[in-house]
Amino acid sequence: MNFSELSEFILPLLGGLALFLYGMKMMSNGLEAAAGDKLKGLLEKLTTNRFSGLAVGTGITAAVQSSSATTVMVVGFVNSGIMTLAQATWVIMGANIGTNITSQLIALDISALAPIIAIVGVSLIVFLKSKKLHHIGLILAGLGILFIGMSMMSGAMKPLRDEPFFINMMTQFTNPLFGVMVGVVFTALIQSSSASVGILQSLAATGLIGLPSAIFVLFGQNIGTCVTAALASIGTSRNAKRAAMIHLLFNVIGTFVFSIIVRLTPFENFVMSLTPDRPAAQIANAHLIFNVTTTLMLLPFGLYLVKLVHKLLPDKPGDEDLIQCVRYLDRSLLKNEYSIGSITIFIIQLRREIDRMLTMARENIDRSFLAIHSNSATLQEEIETGEDYIDYLNKEISFFISHMIAAEMSEKESIAINAYFKITGNIERIGDHAMNIAGYANLLERKGLRLSDKAMGEVEQMRETCLHSLDFLYEDQGLNLDQLLKKMEEAEQLMDDMTMEFRNKQIDRMISGECSGEACVIYAEMLTDFERLGDHLLNIAQTVSSAKLDEMKRPDNLCIPTTNKELVEGAK
Repeated sequence: MNFSELSEFILPLLGGLALFLYGMKMMSNGLEAAAGDKLKGLLEKLTTNRFSGLAVGTGITAAVQSSSATTVMVVGFVNSGIMTLAQATWVIMGANIGTNITSQLIALDISALAPIIAIVGVSLIVFLKSKKLHHIGLILAGLGILFIGMSMMSGAMKPLRDEPFFINMMTQFTNPLFGVMVGVVFTALIQSSSASVGILQSLAATGLIGLPSAIFVLFGQNIGTCVTAALASIGTSRNAKRAAMIHLLFNVIGTFVFSIIVRLTPFENFVMSLTPDRPAAQIANAHLIFNVTTTLMLLPFGLYLVKLVHKLLPDKPGDEDLIQCVRYLDRSLLKNEYSIGSITIFIIQLRREIDRMLTMARENIDRSFLAIHSNSATLQEEIETGEDYIDYLNKEISFFISHMIAAEMSEKESIAINAYFKITGNIERIGDHAMNIAGYANLLERKGLRLSDKAMGEVEQMRETCLHSLDFLYEDQGLNLDQLLKKMEEAEQLMDDMTMEFRNKQIDRMISGECSGEACVIYAEMLTDFERLGDHLLNIAQTVSSAKLDEMKRPDNLCIPTTNKELVEGAK
């Protein structure tokens, strides 16, 4: 094959591959847009046992046409604590079954109708205004473009049937390890087993590869699809990484078992006998049998898989901090009809959870001011993670309070719970201001601006003042409530005075030309956030003082701990 003939083969092949992948992406996006939020809600709720989890995983993957999308969603749910690792195992197994729908559609060979399907879909997108019909149009247009691309690939590859080099290369796929590796690498590169299996079907449809040669490539494609979930688990909790590993183990075990089956039984002959004259359907059926059989085989041993990944990825110190959860509030209190002592216990738990939330807000304030000095992607990611956790705790604490407030309680208990609700809101706002300050660091970096050395010195003073003021609230410094309130009033006034002083100095620097106008605008916004931080800190102190929260006692007459050391001991 000379260069001219090679270009005539490669260009149509690449064009067909581009249309195939783009069509699959369009179809997947349309399906997810049409039912994405509902599917996420279903995934979150209907995973109470292995069979419902399996059904949900199968259904959602069949709908969005991507096991990778379902698995990535599952990794996210495990990371946020919404789903347990056992629940994730059943859903992942179901996802491997649901992913077969694309290959079965391709096996139907409706490429002659592809232009009609595509034009109907495009017409729905272009000529109609309904959002729901746009989603349907996206699905149809994607399906049509997918088949057009596949037809182009098949046509481009037909000349290869007479090329000795290509024939020799295809026969190498009978080597199990070589075939598996080809499937793994190719699927990992395009990050879609549905797409890579479709391309394998296209090769089979042109007679370039038969099932005996393709079978091990197919097994490798199932392993390669795990790369997407593995990438999604980077930077997540230990449990989220374990969920991605379960996905990998499922396909590795399946490949190992089926490699033995293929060697010892007439498996290939059986699959070919189902559809003798349809090579693409043979690959689709082998894919389906592989995933269904592996699921049935591993379903009774799902909990053992969970134990295995715990051994392969043991806990590390600090891993539990990545998982969003309430550490002290107990949901059993919401179910016991508010028995005697439950309100007292709830208030103790509430105080500890809010102390924990305030600690996170302090850490984010510290990080955000540090970002002004030396911004980094890692620091920004830590700030965003901390803010997400603060928002999560705000939502969960509010949920508990809204349910417990209906119980019978003393006036003092009612005042305390309402006070903690106000405090939670102020802590959440402190977290928001930390995010604002981190945003200014990003804005300065993006615009290539830098604050003057004098302004940077003032930023450091703001940081130290904020942290010192926060320390009065959650460290035990031997202050009674009146002393605490006085200290916080002084701190808030100091922050107001500093804001005014720094604004005046900023004006002087602008007049002398020491700083650019754009940087000055960003710095002025930062001063506003600094001033408002003082307001929220004072609000917390005033609420603590008016509700006399230090007089709330545990049943054993010990004061509720407020220091970090006591919190750590309590967690143990």
